[in-house]
Amino acid sequence: MSSMTITRKTVDVDGRPASYLTAAGADGGADRPPVLLLHGTYWSRVWLPVLTELAAAGLRPVAVDLPGLGRSAGELDARSATVPALADWVRRFAAAVGADEPLRVAGHDIGGAIAQHLAVGGDTDVARLALVNSVTYDSWPVPGVERYRNPEVVAATGVDELLAARRTAVTTALGRPATEEEIAEYLDPWRSPRVGRSWMALAGAADSRYTLDLLPALRRSRIPKLLVWGEDDTFQNIAYAERFTQDIPHTELIRVPNAGHIPMENDAKTVASALSTFFLLDGS
Repeated sequence: MSSMTITRKTVDVDGRPASYLTAAGADGGADRPPVLLLHGTYWSRVWLPVLTELAAAGLRPVAVDLPGLGRSAGELDARSATVPALADWVRRFAAAVGADEPLRVAGHDIGGAIAQHLAVGGDTDVARLALVNSVTYDSWPVPGVERYRNPEVVAATGVDELLAARRTAVTTALGRPATEEEIAEYLDPWRSPRVGRSWMALAGAADSRYTLDLLPALRRSRIPKLLVWGEDDTFQNIAYAERFTQDIPHTELIRVPNAGHIPMENDAKTVASALSTFFLLDGS
């Protein structure tokens, strides 16, 4: 098997460069089935540990930075940061990178709400849906995100204050000891005031009605669904994953022991194996 190389690329969406991470071998991976990997309150960095294994399994992983976040250009506001608006943007991004419908989509954190909306909230044709420690039901926004729904908090939050808050969230989410270099890498995008404003817009638009309203359609949906969950997550408790599995047909749950909110960082092999097996079933 040829070695896999991770690269960061950009593609034009709405006249601005959208950044994404991907991995491929010597063949470039263009003919492999693409899988869209969506982040939430972090950025594409959360998917980095599993990219090479997904590519080695025969997929073309595409871990995008949402507009205004991570390394993507633009800036989110109260309107463009909502789940439906971001789902529409992801649909346009998918077309730009050649990910033809039906789509294969995996979402982490609030990215899971976007993935659910793509699957059953609009006109997108989705073949398979995976949620990794995702928001569901009324599990969100968590307190550290909800506070940015207050305009006074947003107005008073500068770069240093946001970096300190995100440091706390990242170190908790990693679920393991982390080096200062790793933490600094995760925090780097938030050093930009533009990205900070976009992130606070995303946090301000966080609203559980976007997942609660999808429940009837999810219950009717015959799309295969996979939940991959770090069992020790303190942000998105596994009880929500268990409830979703019992409540929503065609859903399987894979638990990741000794893993937190970003299980890719705790057990990349298990997460990558679960996702690659799921997305390659039946040749899809």
